[in-house]
Amino acid sequence: MPGDPDRVSSHPLFENCKRPTAALDRNLAYLGLVEILYGYPLDGVVLTTGCDKTTPSALMAAATVNIPAIVYSGGPMLDGWYDGELVGSGTVIWRSRRKLAAGEITREQFLEAALESAPSVGHCNTMGTASTMNAIAEALGMSLTGCAAIPAAYRERGQMGYRTGRRAVELVKENIRPLDILTRDAFLNAIRVNSAIGGSTNAQPHLTAIARHAGVDLKTSDWQDYGFDIPLLANVQPAGEFLGERFHRAGGVPAIMWELLQAGLLADDCPTVTGQTMADNLQGRQASDRAVIRPFSEPMQERAGFLVMKGNLFDFAIMKMSVISEDFRRRYLSIPGKEGVFEGKAVVFDGSEDYHSRINDPALDIDENSILVIRGAGPRGWPGSAEVVNMQPPDRLIQKGITSLPTIGDGRQSGTADSPSILNASPESAAGGGLAFLREGDIIRIDFNLGSCDMLVDDAEIARRKTEGLPETPPDATPWQQIYRNSVTQLDEGATLTGADSFRDIASRPPRHNH
Repeated sequence: MPGDPDRVSSHPLFENCKRPTAALDRNLAYLGLVEILYGYPLDGVVLTTGCDKTTPSALMAAATVNIPAIVYSGGPMLDGWYDGELVGSGTVIWRSRRKLAAGEITREQFLEAALESAPSVGHCNTMGTASTMNAIAEALGMSLTGCAAIPAAYRERGQMGYRTGRRAVELVKENIRPLDILTRDAFLNAIRVNSAIGGSTNAQPHLTAIARHAGVDLKTSDWQDYGFDIPLLANVQPAGEFLGERFHRAGGVPAIMWELLQAGLLADDCPTVTGQTMADNLQGRQASDRAVIRPFSEPMQERAGFLVMKGNLFDFAIMKMSVISEDFRRRYLSIPGKEGVFEGKAVVFDGSEDYHSRINDPALDIDENSILVIRGAGPRGWPGSAEVVNMQPPDRLIQKGITSLPTIGDGRQSGTADSPSILNASPESAAGGGLAFLREGDIIRIDFNLGSCDMLVDDAEIARRKTEGLPETPPDATPWQQIYRNSVTQLDEGATLTGADSFRDIASRPPRHNH
């Protein structure tokens, strides 16, 4: 009957099964949701989110249409346990792959650990992209306080759903809309929170995309200027020890934000869907478990944000500092007299198929001074940008105890991964970025102090290589792939659809009647 809520499905974004990548369909889901929210007589909307791309696609659409909206996430799985140890969804896969290559576990043990990491309904229980993006929705002020981290199986998740539904009706009555909330200060808060929780590198293109659709000028340098110096406060895998269930019990996202607020690092007057400011929402939200959420004065790690990098291989890329292990720092960043600087020989792969078929080839002569590079993995090249940059060393190096090598790529990596990668490189090789002109055996110089990454090849030789053309990419397999490739921007711009961000607040102009 009139006035009753309606439930409408949008394009599915199943992270595990969608091929060639669910990232291809984030923009497709956005388009579909815009048409639903604009084309039907809806007063307001509860945006139900879960894994990875659902949250940004929903917030992108909410900013475009601008009817009263609130995010209600499905919540993470319960903590997983295997052989007396916490096993986090996704993270256990990467760690078990290394153990399998080293001969420490069998294939059956690998599969058992993977199964035990998913013990209930819900999205990843690690601080992967799903938990990260739902935390960011809360940090932006688009979810009720405390919503993001409640496990899917908990009673409180249903209670939060009830409260969210009531608040959705109030938002309509109060005429509070997404563009009232999605301010530049809100986005800077989200960047800071992402650093403090050890959030996914996928937050960079997703948050950038939301900002573009909201009309907020979020610069690539903002990740360095506002996020890099933030300490790691959440002791949650992959950067830490614990999982989502205990993170929620410790206080979740509000406790992290409370620490940042006390340190004077949050914009406290940002409006939120509660109708109150962010500072009002965070009162009394101190952490209850200091093993999981550290005080600002006693962090797990200083300067835990993303290092923004550039050079002749790309104009923009990021590296997640919170997952750089002590072993990696010792081997690559602590060379006497060259602290923070290292050089290595490039081993270049054109896509993940090439990587998997050749990584254990002795002819590549990969050693601890090699740098693994993957290209053809960006928005145009894949298409859709794939989570393939977190490449593992060859089995023989893992068996010698070398569990990670420096990796560079124009794709992304899973937020559950603990790999120290330089990724989201823009422009990608398929768009003529410098990675397209890198050759096997070239020396790459990476300088953390300057934020630079360069192939040590003279300009004349690079110019000659450009005459050889770009690496081949797979042909378009569907009409949508062709449309996507012809219109997608690069990862530094959020991989949005060219021109789509010029449509904003479209609900202020009602659609034409069709009868």
